[in-house]
Amino acid sequence: MSFWKTLKVAWEGLMMNKVRSFLTTLGVIIGVAAVIMMLAISAGAEADIADQINALGANLIMVMSSMQRMGPGMGGSSASLTYSDLPVIRDNIKGINGVSAEQNTSQDVKGGGTTLSDIAIVGTTSGFVDVHGYEVAQGRFVTDQDNDRANKVAVLGYDVAQELFGDTNPVGQSVTLGTVKCTIVGVMEEKGVVGTTDYDNRIYVPITLVFKKFVNSRFGGTNLRVVYVSAESKEVMDDVMSQLNTLLMQILDTDASAPGFTMTTQDSIIDMRASTTETFRNLLSWVAAVSLVVGGIGIMNIMLVSVTERTREIGLRQALGARPRDVQLQFLMEAVVLSLLGGLVGIIAGVGGSWLFNEFGSMRTVLVTTSIPLSFGAAAAVGIFFGYYPATQAAKLDPIVALRHE
Repeated sequence: MSFWKTLKVAWEGLMMNKVRSFLTTLGVIIGVAAVIMMLAISAGAEADIADQINALGANLIMVMSSMQRMGPGMGGSSASLTYSDLPVIRDNIKGINGVSAEQNTSQDVKGGGTTLSDIAIVGTTSGFVDVHGYEVAQGRFVTDQDNDRANKVAVLGYDVAQELFGDTNPVGQSVTLGTVKCTIVGVMEEKGVVGTTDYDNRIYVPITLVFKKFVNSRFGGTNLRVVYVSAESKEVMDDVMSQLNTLLMQILDTDASAPGFTMTTQDSIIDMRASTTETFRNLLSWVAAVSLVVGGIGIMNIMLVSVTERTREIGLRQALGARPRDVQLQFLMEAVVLSLLGGLVGIIAGVGGSWLFNEFGSMRTVLVTTSIPLSFGAAAAVGIFFGYYPATQAAKLDPIVALRHE
């Protein structure tokens, strides 16, 4: 019997009971849709992590001091980066856009007749805008001169400016941070929330002002916890890190055995976070795989029932000249057709579900195109694997016994 004729006979056999055939494919549909959607959710989570980290600025290298000055009697080491080290880094490292550092605190803020509680105050440097790609909408940003003199100036985040002064231009007006009265010199453009940081709900001041007015000199003093260095491109990242490594050991008077600092790039953070989501992705993939296996078991169960119900038909076909191989191929074809139809519908459901999640849900999804042929191939494999046994059982029936079956 030709392939196409066998396929036609198999199709007619499935259409004899349309509802049962559809219900049998549900397991495969759910499994295939689950594979596509689970991988899309996982890829969306990874993309969110990458976007959040990259939103901090392009090609960032984060230098973290591992040896901080401590208070009396608390031990520690004197090796640590300070504000005065930033110009040295900026002037001696080639291939960078800028250097910046931050020192955070929180204070109640008064201005424009309004009081806001626990607003993030970020002490920073003039390189902040270049390093983080964050522009000023009105006025100017903190300058080197502001830091050299610890000037009492402030740059408002977008939301803070709106809450304190509404549509009025706040540049030139005063704002009180805790007990420190500052002159507003600028307002940042709207940036929104990146990760867990609301950039629009912050106030930027000279980092030396934070050290002078808000930080207890006995606990860290003017030591910098993190220094941000922005490389000109990804291509020069390795060279910049090599230069930094040499220069920082000179500044801190340390050596390679105990450099006193660590360097981290955005890519390394993304890779670290991705390794965390990989476990989540593998778990989801196993859940989806179990759904496919359950669907395959359903196909095998129904095919065994079908063989029992159609025993007389099998005997009649064999009496009319059908070979055991033809019978086996017919039932195997039925199982494969069921699984492939389920796979096709599952692909449509998975792609559609991923789109709906992304458009209307709170969870971002990114369709992984390789998941489509992967899941469809898995559906075909399920049909062949779980259809083989019932097809073999049908082929083994004795035609005389089969014809006597009631």
